[in-house]
Amino acid sequence: MEPPIKVNSEIGRLKTVLLHRPGEELEALTPDYMARMLFDDVPYLKVAQEEHDAFAKVLRDNGVEVLYLDKLAAEALSTQEVRDRFIVEMVRASKQEDTYSTFAIVNYLQSLDPLAMVRKVMAGVKKSEVEVMEPKNKQLHHYMIDDYPFYLDPMPNLYFTRDPAASIGNGLTINKMHWPARRRESLFMQYIMKHHPRFMSSNVPVWYNRNNRFSVEGGDELVISKDTLAIGISERTEVEAIERIASKLFHDSNFTRVMAMKIPNKRAFMHLDTVFTMIDYDKFTVHPEILTGEGELDIYLLEKANTHVGYEIKHRRSLKETLQEVLGLHHIQLIPCGDGDPIAAAREQWNDGSNTLAIAPGVVITYDRNYVTNNALREAGLKVIEVTGAELGRGRGGPRCMSMPIYREEI
Repeated sequence: MEPPIKVNSEIGRLKTVLLHRPGEELEALTPDYMARMLFDDVPYLKVAQEEHDAFAKVLRDNGVEVLYLDKLAAEALSTQEVRDRFIVEMVRASKQEDTYSTFAIVNYLQSLDPLAMVRKVMAGVKKSEVEVMEPKNKQLHHYMIDDYPFYLDPMPNLYFTRDPAASIGNGLTINKMHWPARRRESLFMQYIMKHHPRFMSSNVPVWYNRNNRFSVEGGDELVISKDTLAIGISERTEVEAIERIASKLFHDSNFTRVMAMKIPNKRAFMHLDTVFTMIDYDKFTVHPEILTGEGELDIYLLEKANTHVGYEIKHRRSLKETLQEVLGLHHIQLIPCGDGDPIAAAREQWNDGSNTLAIAPGVVITYDRNYVTNNALREAGLKVIEVTGAELGRGRGGPRCMSMPIYREEI
């Protein structure tokens, strides 16, 4: 019997993927709340949905089964007991303690059917939507409605399904997100794994769970091969999380190596996959700014070993040579974002020019606006399928960010 999750590479033919179609949560964004919710601009929902639908159609046209997060979550919450537990846990994760308002929020969410409830949690619960208590039971924060309109914040970053969880081998990490604005997102995947009929009976291994202290996000997790995982040491992924994931993988899976790559800690480079992705057996995209003039950066190879911590560490500097080493190849090609032009590279990296999604070896989905990078990919022999991301890209994420592979064919 095939496992429900199987991802042993970045490039194996994609068979099943998890997406989230942007919803009302995007319309909760205003200039006053953008920074709080990790956005630089306000997308136009109608167009963002059209762009996302076109992205999903490209995937289906290429033989990919598309699953949607809200529907999976609603199907997982099929019993009243599980649904009630989820609501209470989500409300607590939203920093709502045991107050009169909390009870009102819980009662309000319990009154909705599962899919409507899931979508409402995603969209955010406004103070104006919750039944008002009698005046004698009101608490001070109720009167702050003009200062901040939400009891439960919206989750506008949810359409970047890559980050809350990441498929690795036959298991996954359910991630502790770095910023408070995104920490609730991985709760959906926790309930899907435990209670959805597609996954619950398979005892899917969890390599890292959201209750850990240290943050890690899926945009930093790249499955280089069936035995090597690359993880970015970034703004949002801490080294302690990488150590714990490595130890778990080495003990309970066939992975024998973790390639920890240190990238600059800055907003533009928030995850490894915004500056580096694998797109073919021997080809990678890379943003030149993460490398020195000699093509170097700090790389730490954690290799399974019979030691107290379960691994040994080797320090490397050459990205190209390290990739050749872990893949057993004599040559690999690094294709620079913007074709190496510093202006084009900076512009297109900001617009996710390096955030490519491979759906088969040498076949990638990209944003059409990154025409310099796309042309360089074609000249390197890749098949490039372009999608529009004028509104989707305002959230600072591209095709790889917007997709969580569940199942890939072996290469």
